[in-house]
Amino acid sequence: MPGSAPGSREVTLNRSDLIYDWNQVSAPQLAPRGPVLLNDESLRDGLQSPSVRDPSIEEKIEILHLMESLGINSLDLGLPGAGPRAVAHVEALAREIAAARLKIKGNCAARTHQNDIRPIAEIVEKTGVPIEAATFIGSSPIRRYTEDWTDDFLLRTTENAVKYARSLGLEVMYVTEDTTRCDPATIKRLYSTAINAGARAIVVCDTCGHATPTGVFALVQFVINEVVKPSGEKIRVDWHGHCDRGLAVANSLAALAAGAECVHACAIGIGERVGNTQMDLMLVNLKLMGVAPWDKQDLTGLRDYCQAVSRATGVPIPKNYPVMGEDAFRTATGVHAAAVIKALKKNDIELANTVYSGVPSHFFGLDQVIEIGPMSGKSNILFWLERKGLPAPEETVNRIFERAKQSNRLLTEQEILACCSGAGTSA
Repeated sequence: MPGSAPGSREVTLNRSDLIYDWNQVSAPQLAPRGPVLLNDESLRDGLQSPSVRDPSIEEKIEILHLMESLGINSLDLGLPGAGPRAVAHVEALAREIAAARLKIKGNCAARTHQNDIRPIAEIVEKTGVPIEAATFIGSSPIRRYTEDWTDDFLLRTTENAVKYARSLGLEVMYVTEDTTRCDPATIKRLYSTAINAGARAIVVCDTCGHATPTGVFALVQFVINEVVKPSGEKIRVDWHGHCDRGLAVANSLAALAAGAECVHACAIGIGERVGNTQMDLMLVNLKLMGVAPWDKQDLTGLRDYCQAVSRATGVPIPKNYPVMGEDAFRTATGVHAAAVIKALKKNDIELANTVYSGVPSHFFGLDQVIEIGPMSGKSNILFWLERKGLPAPEETVNRIFERAKQSNRLLTEQEILACCSGAGTSA
């Protein structure tokens, strides 16, 4: 991040010279304990949102390739037990993984029932692509009471499902729904039963978006210390969270800090009710935290991924959505814009992208945008005209400035150009 003043010798400054990062003060305690895996639920759990449409196979294949380009480790291909359409889509995605020799790995959701597990094995046999069976069952006292489930029923169902999947040659990811509201004794019994039956990955779920980061940390540590370590087996611990309290990303980071290895998430946070953990925001935060392997990953294609999922599902990206929203790196405020403009005039893109933003936009293939509105100063106008290659005589600048001050919103390009041509300043 070079910097110099007129008449002075060139001075080289590092980012650490310009920003004191309090986020790093407790980093050893709060950071993920190792390299992080990401499992993309956009094409299955994400489609449980009541507002989405199920994308076509062609759209899903496009999204699959975008996941691959971002380095996402695995994805939920679907729930083939749901019917013929689901089977066709899962099979098509599996065939694409094989044909394109993609590195991304597939898994499929399944209730702890043979009718859901069998179709997964049939697709594996047809395509030759390994698919992990993500068998799920409710666990919390409130769910057990509602369903009239006994402890014996849950344990027997878990054991039978995992053993059946293993008998078909499937790797098993065992999922307890509503883990964050489940009692410790039941958590231990269910996961231990699944591991003894052959599951080699377990998923801790905040199905109802109930948890806080401190609760997540305590729960994941309990699972690791009371279930995984005593089992003596190499078990992958995954975290799957929802955003009902707005804490999905924070909870996911807490799970990783507690020892989870993999986070499940969806593009732009689509999913049931208010949605799942936002995959794009996980990628942003892992990149900025310097967490392996995401610290080295090229994420300039992140917008393409988010926009593809938005298009395919019909879920718009809010203007103020972090990083990917239209307004994320856009300002018309005079003081803010002036600082960005000064940084750009130093020919320092990183400085410009950091001086008024906690997220350096260039990491994600994006740019700072300076607009003109009622809170703008003349520096906004001069910069805007310069970027458009337009002359900036004082009378033109004053005309645009007066027009902006009379407005209750940002000026459009057409309105600014009209001022340049000598049109009036009336609102």
